[in-house]
Parts: sequence; structure tokens; C-alpha cells
Amino acid sequence: MRLRLGQLVEFWGAPMHVHASDLDLDQAVGPICTDSRQLSEGSFFVPLVGEHFNGHAFLAQALKLEVQAAVVARKDHHPVPEGLPHWIVEDTLEAYQQLGLLHRRQLNVPVVAVTGSAGKTTTRELIRSALTPLGEVLASAGNNNNDVGVPLTLLQAHSDHGAVVVEMGMRGIGEIERLSCCTQPDVAVITNIGNAHVGRLGSRAAIASAKCEITTCLKPRGVIVIPAGDLLLEDALERIWRGRVIRVAVQDNQQLEPPEIADLHRRPLPKADLVGCVDLAKGELLLEGNAYTLPLEGMHNACNLMLALAVARELDVCKESLSNLKVDVPGGRSRRLKVGNFTVLDETYNASPEAVQAALELLAIQPGRHFAVLGTMLELGDQSVALHRQVAERAVQVGLDGLVVVAAGAEAEAMATAAGSLPHLAVVANPEQAAQPLQAWLEAGDVVLLKASRGVALEKLIPLL
Repeated sequence: MRLRLGQLVEFWGAPMHVHASDLDLDQAVGPICTDSRQLSEGSFFVPLVGEHFNGHAFLAQALKLEVQAAVVARKDHHPVPEGLPHWIVEDTLEAYQQLGLLHRRQLNVPVVAVTGSAGKTTTRELIRSALTPLGEVLASAGNNNNDVGVPLTLLQAHSDHGAVVVEMGMRGIGEIERLSCCTQPDVAVITNIGNAHVGRLGSRAAIASAKCEITTCLKPRGVIVIPAGDLLLEDALERIWRGRVIRVAVQDNQQLEPPEIADLHRRPLPKADLVGCVDLAKGELLLEGNAYTLPLEGMHNACNLMLALAVARELDVCKESLSNLKVDVPGGRSRRLKVGNFTVLDETYNASPEAVQAALELLAIQPGRHFAVLGTMLELGDQSVALHRQVAERAVQVGLDGLVVVAAGAEAEAMATAAGSLPHLAVVANPEQAAQPLQAWLEAGDVVLLKASRGVALEKLIPLL
């Protein structure tokens, strides 16, 4: 299943530097390539433009390699070599997404889109596992959840896939809208609305609105799956989506009322459509009389599993195949390491206030003494100090035996003040320095949580342990 040149002619018109009589409209497009280092004979070149690079600088190289054709930005200053068939477009990134959309329209398989403030990748992998009875499932790899990564994922899909699961990240308003238009999902999932990127968007209400852009091109008969009980999410969704909604919840999952809802119209929240009962001691989720093994620890991952089960049910996956899912999440997420005589909970990949609190609650139910190394949470704007303080307060509430703060400035001071009553407390400037207090504190049987934003690189501490 490949795009044909005729489809591009219908979409963009006739290409430049090729005579109409020489154009084979039935010829397959591709392989589509955005990286000049990977160009080869017959490639279709999409030269992207970034802050420190411009793929248009390699158009002459593309001609020498005898690529099939290219797209070229109308306002780019690099000359197009004579003899290179090409389409002139306003923006090559937009053209790349249009190619992804044209390919997606040929797919006769369900497409699931996943976004949220935290847990996107974990939920993506849970959905991938839950949908495997449908056939091979293609899912976003690594960090391919942005303007470039989403079309890249779509263009890898083929008719033999049982489903496609696309993760959608966000750094600002309008990004998820573009990704939704590129993807046209059959099912959309929002994992939660938290404070990640609040420094960029200003409030959780604005984050909720941005996440709900996932419904922009959700199929009219499609469905969106969300956690129950979030008034900000419900309010944002109500403004733009009139289709079906599946709300899920787990018992004992208390939703804290955010301060931003004070001015919203008060109304009863819709009830959850699916409610699971979690037994963390048994590692089990009970839903409508069926027992499902929790593939990942913690109440937050039970919530993610509920989202995945709802998607699987919507796509008619039999319940029996969902009872014991196996999930392999990328490094730095939900990873348990045995280091000497103690245990490390590796959550170093990224951090938001909600994700840190969920990790602390998971730590608190582990056997043995509990220690945490918490680093800076980035992109929280003018709420940063208050949110770092709240995280440290939560560390006290769950009864930690010790905390190492990897931070500086006002955030470090706020966390140290809030956690001052803990038996052990240290503030250090970088991950490597965190090893020294831990060496003095840790004993056999202790459990250590590592959690910080990606930019802190807290995984550097692991070899030192």
C-alpha cells in the first residue's frame, strides 16, 4: 500500500521540471525521506527546516543521487537544480504532514491517538499490548510524538497492521490540532490534565483546551476516552466535541479540585462509564467481574490500564486476551532495579508535579525504608516554586525516611523548607552529588525513587549507586 504520484498531482498540481508526458501517475511514491544522509536513488525528498539546519541545502545532492522527486518551500532561497522534479509548497513540514494524511486515508485499520500531561508513553504501550489480538500493532517509537514524528509513524503503517497507536506531545497551542488533522484518529485518549508546560500555556485550563485539540479531526463516529472527574477537562471538551465520550475511573483514585475551576459554572460531573477496583497488594484490577493483572505498579498505572482496556473494548478485543498484558516501557519509566541490597525505582525520564506525586505514592507502599531523589521540574513558569513546594510537602505526607533535592535557587529553597521535618534531607546541585548522602543513609532493604525532568539527567546517578 503506497502513495501514487497521481495522488500528489491531485493534491498539489503538476510538478516542476518534468514534462507531463513523462510523468507516470501510477508510479509509487517514495520511500519518503527527510534526512539528506539517508537519501538514495528513488527517494522522495522532503527537506525540513529547523533552527540550525535547512534541508534545502542538499537539493543538489538529491539530484546527483537520482531521487524520484522533492518538495520545495516557496520562499526558500536555495536554488533548485535543473532536472530535479519537485512540487513548490508553502511549508515543507506541512507538506510532510499532508503526505502522512494522504497515506493515513488509505489505511483500513483503526488509528488511536494518545495525549495527556503525564503517562502518554506508558498508556501508548498499554494500548499497543491490549490491541495485539487484532494483529501487529504499529506504535510511535521513542519521542516521535511531534510535528515530525507523527507523520513519520503514519508513513510506516501498512494494511497488514492490526492497529496504529500514535502518541501526541505538545509544547503550545495548535500543535495537537495539527497532529489530529494529520492523523484523523478513530479513537482519542487523554490520560490526564496536569501542570506540565504550564509555564508555556499559563494555566491548567489552557492546557486542557490544548489537549482537547485531539478531537479536531477525530472521526465523527469516533470516541474519546478520558479519566472521569476532571471539571477542567470536561469544560474544555464540551466546547469543541459533540461526539461520544467514554469516562473511566478506578476506586480510591481521588481527584483534587484544581483552583482554576472556581469561576467555572458548577454542575454535576458526568459519571464514569467504566469503574475498576484496584487491589495493589494483589496487583489486580477488577472490572465488571473480570480480573486483570496490573502489568505496571501503582495507582496511576492502574488508571492508564483502564484507559487501554476502554480502547480495546471499543475496538472489539475479547476480554479474555486482556487479562494478563505484558508491557515493555522505554527506559526511565516504571523501571525497578536491584542495586546491591536495595531497590531503585527508576522514573528518571521526565517529571511533572502530578507524576512526581504518583511516584511518591508508589514508593510509599513498598516494603522497607523509603528514600527519594527529586530533581527540578521544568517549564512550570511562575507556578514553579509553589509546585516544587507542594511536591516536597507530599514527600513528608507519605512518610519518606529521606530526601535528596537536586535543584538550585528558589525551587531548592522551597523544597528544603517544606521537607525540613524529614529524618534525612540534603540539597545538591547535580545528580552525581546525590550519591554522597545516599551512601551515608542507605541500608539493606531500602527503596530509592529517582524522579526529575529530562533536562536534569538524573539517570547519571544510577551507575554511582
